[in-house]
Amino acid sequence: MSFQNQTLAQLMDKVIQKNPAELEFHQAVEEVLLSLEPVLERHPEYIAAGIVERLVEPERIVMFRVSWVDDQNKVQVNRGFRVQFNSAIGPYKGGLRFHPSVNAGIIKFLGFEQIFKNSLTSLPMGGGKGGCDFDPKGKSDGEVMRFCQSFMTELQRHIGPDTDVPAGDIGVGAREIGFMYGQYKRLRNEFTGVLTGKGLTYGGSLVRTQATGYGLCYFTEEMLQAKGKSFNGSTVVISGSGNVAIYATEKAYQLGAKVVALSDSSGYIYDPQGVNLDTVVRIKEVERKRIKEYVQFHSHAEYHEGCSGIWNIPCDIALPCATQNELDGDAAKTLVANGCYAVAEGANMPSTPDAVEVFLQNKVLYGPAKAANAGGVATSGLEMSQNSMRYSWTFEEVDAKLKDIMVNIYKNASTVAKEYGYEDNLVVGANIAGFLKVANAMLAQGVAY
Repeated sequence: MSFQNQTLAQLMDKVIQKNPAELEFHQAVEEVLLSLEPVLERHPEYIAAGIVERLVEPERIVMFRVSWVDDQNKVQVNRGFRVQFNSAIGPYKGGLRFHPSVNAGIIKFLGFEQIFKNSLTSLPMGGGKGGCDFDPKGKSDGEVMRFCQSFMTELQRHIGPDTDVPAGDIGVGAREIGFMYGQYKRLRNEFTGVLTGKGLTYGGSLVRTQATGYGLCYFTEEMLQAKGKSFNGSTVVISGSGNVAIYATEKAYQLGAKVVALSDSSGYIYDPQGVNLDTVVRIKEVERKRIKEYVQFHSHAEYHEGCSGIWNIPCDIALPCATQNELDGDAAKTLVANGCYAVAEGANMPSTPDAVEVFLQNKVLYGPAKAANAGGVATSGLEMSQNSMRYSWTFEEVDAKLKDIMVNIYKNASTVAKEYGYEDNLVVGANIAGFLKVANAMLAQGVAY
């Protein structure tokens, strides 16, 4: 696709020039700007106020050194980031990613996506993201603790319960959140809801662990039912084997599906009888080992090196839950050829633009990440509310609120897509629906903002 609107075309060129080599950020911005062309035709006031120009520029970027001492008493140095992208509708909200691939461009892409994702939840949360090129894999608990304490020693200057509320992401689970929260509390001498994804004993919310995976399936089920389909009786392929993939698998089973494949960065498993989730949880969450260990417990299953081959497995529904740009145009064509009729994204931007085009051209039901995987941040928002009230809801209460939010995200994106002449295109619908709330808030707050 190419731009018809010259203002947006020029802005895209400017984004590329000002942010060289940040390809994921370019990709995320281009997708949104292309979706906004019909909006700007109806609302020239957004152009006059420079809304889109301001939207693609982060309000603040913090980059800092993280020095820590490993178990061999050697000093290690990593680079930390926090991008506070947009606070028009609430405090910055977005996860922290600890992975060797983290750089400024990755964090900016994630933070930009977070603006629209958070807006779609209808909760008062702005967009932000952060992380570090630290790899927690293979590190002892002591090393992870010392790193997290050093990371938070700097980050605590820039966050707060009404300013910026980080959460977890790839490489940041309950262990890392706990270490960071303890350091924040030590330095600030206050017990506040400054992080989400906390343990249940110190302010965490029930369902937060399951939220992204559950929410993905709630969104997908709503998308399927709108077209007379369902998870029930379907075959599902899910990439990844972390938190999102595990709980998407659990919910897919609860909805009557059979999940036949999971993966990690090394390869994937195929179990035609249906993946045994208890085995996966033990391998990945308890023992912290590679997914290939699965075949030692289930001899009928297969393990294949290389994670991209997972999309060759025939399925009805595909849920990419690993990482960005993991599913390309060729993989999308293979899925379509094998009869896949629905794809919903549990990871952030896991499908390349070519893959998205294949899905849309072939009338595949396609749920983009900013809509389909918003369950995690939605439940983080519910955790923030509970922290503010010094109160906690039951599992069933939080789960019901999560389901309502995900159903409403689908309905909102679907309705807006139809209103702007793009019926069934949830990419356009989600981008426009998320944009309108933020844009109107920015208009109301003036150009100084």
